[in-house]
Amino acid sequence: MKTLGVIANCTKERAGVVLKALADQAARAGLDLVADPATHALLGAGTVAPTPEIPAAVDAIMALGGDGTMLRVTRELGYPDKPVVGLNIGGLGFMTSVAEEELALAIDCLVRDDFRISRRSVIEAIIERGTDEVGRYRALNEITIKREASSRVVLLDVSVDQEDVTAYLCDGLLVSTPTGSTGHSLSAGGPILMPEANVFVISVICPHTLSSRPLVVPDDVEIVVDTTRNEGELRVAADGQVGQAIAHGDHIHIRQAKSPVQLIRLPGRSYFSVLRQKLGWRGSAMDAARHVAPGDPAA
Repeated sequence: MKTLGVIANCTKERAGVVLKALADQAARAGLDLVADPATHALLGAGTVAPTPEIPAAVDAIMALGGDGTMLRVTRELGYPDKPVVGLNIGGLGFMTSVAEEELALAIDCLVRDDFRISRRSVIEAIIERGTDEVGRYRALNEITIKREASSRVVLLDVSVDQEDVTAYLCDGLLVSTPTGSTGHSLSAGGPILMPEANVFVISVICPHTLSSRPLVVPDDVEIVVDTTRNEGELRVAADGQVGQAIAHGDHIHIRQAKSPVQLIRLPGRSYFSVLRQKLGWRGSAMDAARHVAPGDPAA
């Protein structure tokens, strides 16, 4: 690897400090940097380029911030075909899995091509009004449909590959990728999915029946949400960052987008180790060995 694209959340308090450290580490490693204008102003090194032009000029891209920054960067880059590594400024994220103190290690691994690629599905929502397409969004985490400015429940008819599933009376609905299963979907009661699983999960937000449960479906199906029986204005959101209002009677077609996102994982990094740390899981064999008291029969 010779050239690294850099895009940071420049509003983060430590962004300037981390970018200066990145510039120093890259110089020592002989790694050229290409950054968007805002990032370049804090980086003080490398070449400046408009964000959409960065993928064509680099071998990989580093997003500095949090998981929200990763979602924004991949969207603004058009879900690039170049691998992306996330460096978390301030803590550990699910996608930005490289901690700030591991910057030197990350640069060394990139230069030596010592990393693993995790291919992540991207989900696409197409909003149809009659025979017209009135909106199209892609997301790395999830597509959400909910009431825009009201606490009233919504009624959404859902089908999968033209087969009726049910009508959900709820506060909203979201369709998540495996990457997004540890985000909004998890807080809505959805399952945790392995990142490379070839599935989507349909989760209902505050269903008004105890029988509603998350539904896992293959990622090669088309999910259609019909709003005809709902009164009032709804909103479609992609990764909670962009979206639009949808009108009574609109249909939202949700399916897998053509190009996945390639996320870089450093060697020795396990998805389950991130889960254990982020979710505070205990009870593994390793934890048990560490917490056996002297004299305990289990010792």
